[in-house]
Amino acid sequence: TTASLIQSAGIAQRDLLAQQEPLVRQNGRARPATMVATNPGLFTQSKPEDRRVVPDDPNGRVVFKVVYVVLESQYQASLTTACKRINAGQPGVAVECSGYILEELRDEANYEQFKKDVAEANIFIGSLIFVQELADKVVAAVEPNRDNLDAVCVFPSMPAVMRMNKIGSFTMASMGQSKNVMVDFMKKNKPSGTSFQDGMLKLVRTLPKVLKYLPGDKAKDARSFMMSLQYWLGGSPENIEALLLNLASNYVPEVMEKGMLNEMPVLEPEVIPDRGIWHPVASKVFETPAEYMQWLREEHAPSVGIDVDTAPVVGIVLQKSHINTKDDAHYVSFIMELESRGALVLPTYTGALDFSVCIDEYFFLNGKTLVDSVINLTGFALVGGPATQDHPKAVATLQKLDRPYLCAVPATFQTFEEWKDSELGLHPVQVALQVALPELDGAIEPIIYAGRDGVTGRSIPQADRIEVLARRALKWASLRRKEVKDKKVAITVFSFPPDKGNVGTAAYLNVFGSIFECLKAMKAEGYEVGELPESVEDLVDEVLHEKEARLASPQLNVEYKMSVSEYKELTPYASELEENWGPPPGQLNSDGANLLVYGKRFGNVFIGVQPSFGYEGDPMRLLYAKSASPHHGFAAYYTYVEKVFGADAVLHFGTHGSLEFMPGKQVGMSGGCYPDRLIQSTPNLYYYAANNPSEATIAKRRSYANTISYLTPPAENAGLY
Repeated sequence: TTASLIQSAGIAQRDLLAQQEPLVRQNGRARPATMVATNPGLFTQSKPEDRRVVPDDPNGRVVFKVVYVVLESQYQASLTTACKRINAGQPGVAVECSGYILEELRDEANYEQFKKDVAEANIFIGSLIFVQELADKVVAAVEPNRDNLDAVCVFPSMPAVMRMNKIGSFTMASMGQSKNVMVDFMKKNKPSGTSFQDGMLKLVRTLPKVLKYLPGDKAKDARSFMMSLQYWLGGSPENIEALLLNLASNYVPEVMEKGMLNEMPVLEPEVIPDRGIWHPVASKVFETPAEYMQWLREEHAPSVGIDVDTAPVVGIVLQKSHINTKDDAHYVSFIMELESRGALVLPTYTGALDFSVCIDEYFFLNGKTLVDSVINLTGFALVGGPATQDHPKAVATLQKLDRPYLCAVPATFQTFEEWKDSELGLHPVQVALQVALPELDGAIEPIIYAGRDGVTGRSIPQADRIEVLARRALKWASLRRKEVKDKKVAITVFSFPPDKGNVGTAAYLNVFGSIFECLKAMKAEGYEVGELPESVEDLVDEVLHEKEARLASPQLNVEYKMSVSEYKELTPYASELEENWGPPPGQLNSDGANLLVYGKRFGNVFIGVQPSFGYEGDPMRLLYAKSASPHHGFAAYYTYVEKVFGADAVLHFGTHGSLEFMPGKQVGMSGGCYPDRLIQSTPNLYYYAANNPSEATIAKRRSYANTISYLTPPAENAGLY
């Protein structure tokens, strides 16, 4: 379950931190206390007080108080703007608003203030409260005050939270009573085969057609709830303002008694279609892929200089709430980045939590798949989002699509500054909801591309991360479009265990025997593999020159000598390695004048030997030492793979290498993390033992590996000897 994943993520990161602190001391590195992650760093430290709205001058006006809790921050700006509009424009009423991001309730001081605010509030609003332990805290704070609150509006959330809804006589419990006028309608229109939250949303979408036919005297409160939900889904400041004023005029006694808003016109909710294809420069939302592709071909692509017939197409899955609330700068930035690189973009969205409808309805046209790669920018599981997931349905959808599927991560549950400064990277809850759950669908490459502003709540596009994400998405897309004979593949072998065994070995795998079979299969598929050796032994001899070769052995074949000037030109971070390794070329993978890339090229296939950690006596030091870094030879190897050899993909062959254990954040790499710097834009396929999912997960999350499992050898009874 989501709750158990969150709990286990938190325990795992606390355990690693417990191991990390003594290792830092053993390495003799004095570290400022603020640099060592502690338990408070496991959840966001943003301050709800920063977003409190208080009228500057009530001037005798009736002041009503609103408290809200939301899972994500995109509604924060709309709520703040709506409250300020009311305070500036309403002569008779004013509003005081206290807002909380759900994760902030983990902080005891925040939670105590939340309980105090709820006790003094007129209206409580909650949305997408799907984390069990936090849902329990919300219920514990709101339920005792429910009778004193004038209105409780809870939009799709866990059932215990939804049951607190109270709009006049309308409650969730009343919906089950036989005398309630809404029951028959809801029973007839209840969707089947969907989760509770999607059922609510689909129900609301049908209501405008029938609301006017329901008896006004009996259905007023039920209609108010449904209209409130529609305003909420509309998301804009105007919609939220109408939501608050309608609730105040109908349910806050002091406002009702003085008739402050009696003459206020009831505005219809302003909403875009519930799902569709949205492009930031288009004048409308497109309802069919055919309509959108026609606009692309005839209007947009020519205006930005993209050739529709040859350009790769990247499908994107977006969250409607970010579009509604105009918190879409991160979406717009990413779309613009892809188009600047010559790609066509197919940006789709839905207001439901089943994002698979975007793939099913918009990524196919006339029986053909329109896209070359897909990126889910919501950061959530494909079916169910942060709520109840349906992984089998997601897997079936993605199998039908049969395209690379990346799930990028907006730093939803922590601020951009918290992520940037954290050694952990992503907080445990975010790892569970936005990395672990999408992985169960089959998602790869959890790259951070946006962060939450701690004050406004708006999403901040991260330019360098967006560039990395765009480059990697297009590299994956090119793998499908490029002729097989032109594809270049770098096969990387290791020394396993690290620095202890022979080159070209891996756990439970005959490495060179397997590579030999792989090369023969690639040749049969049309890959250019040059003249293959006649046997496995010949292959070993061409790469290593001896079967017992070690990384320090002079017998390894040198495929490429990289001059220091070329290395510095092609490796932007080369100077940062000098703190630990001195100036290049250094002592490792070097002949004293050049950096040496060990391996052998066979046509468009390069079989390379990954350099050692460099810390032969203490290889795990790299994982924990704050200022550690790969040595120049290690950096030169991956620079050669990407920028000299020009690999379309790298295949790390066997369990396991060193790339994924290089220094950096645990999850949610930044541009300064060495796994991200080293792998660059090259798609990473990793052949990994099936009995080691924990370290395979590290490879997936830190080096963006798409892992392919191999079975361990069967065990037999050895008998006595």
